[in-house]
Amino acid sequence: MDRPKPPVLRPVVWLGNSEEKLRDFPDGAQKLLGDELQLIQFGGMPKDAKPFKGVGSGVLEIALRYASDAYRVVLAVQIGTRIYVLHAFQKKSKKGIATPKRDVDLIKKRYTEGQELGREHEKTKTN
Repeated sequence: MDRPKPPVLRPVVWLGNSEEKLRDFPDGAQKLLGDELQLIQFGGMPKDAKPFKGVGSGVLEIALRYASDAYRVVLAVQIGTRIYVLHAFQKKSKKGIATPKRDVDLIKKRYTEGQELGREHEKTKTN
């Protein structure tokens, strides 16, 4: 009888100061977002994740409301075998639900960096 294969944990690459920013969130928000990120690492899709439009294919935003504040983690899941965390921030928009332009610009820049890192990683990995 064939045994089921154990799940593969995809590695996470933190771009820029995204890990540091996530660590600045309240402990409860860090735990919830970390759990959702781990679910993605194992191939799942958290209920709080949705496509982040306007950047590229496979870019997701995990949106969390915690203690009356809004926290976001944006990641790229379709660049090779790794997950690239592009940005983590507390949303403080006074203008509705739109993500501030400076955050979108940073996400786009880091997405390009992630694509470059992904290409380099695919070239250098050995099978």
